[in-house]
Amino acid sequence: MDVKTPQPGWVKEGFQKNYIVWLDNHIRVLMADLNPLTITNLKIGATGIVGGGFAGYGMYVLGYRGDFLDITNHRIVSAKTFHKQYNKIEDN
Repeated sequence: MDVKTPQPGWVKEGFQKNYIVWLDNHIRVLMADLNPLTITNLKIGATGIVGGGFAGYGMYVLGYRGDFLDITNHRIVSAKTFHKQYNKIEDN
């Protein structure tokens, strides 16, 4: 994640609503609010600890510059992992 990278609408909305927040040299993401469907939240364990930490009923995950936000799988991945395990989908 980089402030210079173009941001889709859902990312801009996440910053506006404080679901995504820069804290010093890292970013904090409240994954449950980025995709607020109850079924999805139960699947990712929004009421337990997964990846980041536990804060009330929302799950926070921390990332650093250059990391990628995988909204589909509700996780932040390093650039190294992203380039090894993900394929870019070209815009048409």
